[in-house]
Amino acid sequence: MSTADANLPASFSGADPSLPDLRLDLALNLLQQAGWQLPTGVALNSLAGLQAVIDGLCDISSRDALTGLANRRQFEVAISREIDRVARAGEPALLLVLDIDHFKRVNDTHGHAAGDLVIQSVAASLQDCVRPMDTVARIGGEEFAIILPNCPPAFGQAVAERIRNKVAGHPVALVGGQALHITVSVGGAFAPQWVRSSATLWGERADQQLYRAKTEGRNRTCLEMPPLTVVSPEEKGMLFGSFGRTDDEDEELSSGMVEVLPKNHP
Repeated sequence: MSTADANLPASFSGADPSLPDLRLDLALNLLQQAGWQLPTGVALNSLAGLQAVIDGLCDISSRDALTGLANRRQFEVAISREIDRVARAGEPALLLVLDIDHFKRVNDTHGHAAGDLVIQSVAASLQDCVRPMDTVARIGGEEFAIILPNCPPAFGQAVAERIRNKVAGHPVALVGGQALHITVSVGGAFAPQWVRSSATLWGERADQQLYRAKTEGRNRTCLEMPPLTVVSPEEKGMLFGSFGRTDDEDEELSSGMVEVLPKNHP
């Protein structure tokens, strides 16, 4: 908020008689601390001003104050939405959880101000590696999560490794000129397609892979790859029996178990 905005009255009585006598001192103070600015040309004591305040409060309530990333509240909204989408559309989705390696050592050795710089640097690196459709969140002290919609299993490892290498290749400059080389451990799991799972179960599977990455030495990526689904010839016959089959397809059905491949599989 600009200096001029900071001096605006917190009362909404005045210019627009349809507005009640609202006092929003605390709300405006919160917005000011977050750097919020009233849109140009909008009067605070108007319906548009009230809407701007509400929008600003919604935004800061969904953001982590230190990094600007989505916070845990927003992450939970996003992961629930993604679970619904995967269940309806059957598209693949990957959840990554990341933990800064030896972060306690950073705080103990260099102080909490340095720890904040490390968290901010890692957050910026994560943001640089994702698409606009992805959600990057800080969900704990030094723990982050990334939801990647429409991420096929064939690309999951490469995506996770790109993120890990980005962090490792970006030293954090501390006050005084010292540079800290930071690494992260990454765990990931794919949402089960066409199944309405839960955020808790999906998160637990990703956490298990993060634990594995840390116990195997840190600064590495471990992903739980989705198993191939197989059906018997009888099941496939029931599925496609109402459609005309070629002789080759009949022979394939009689040969035993058959993998169910994506529609666009070559």
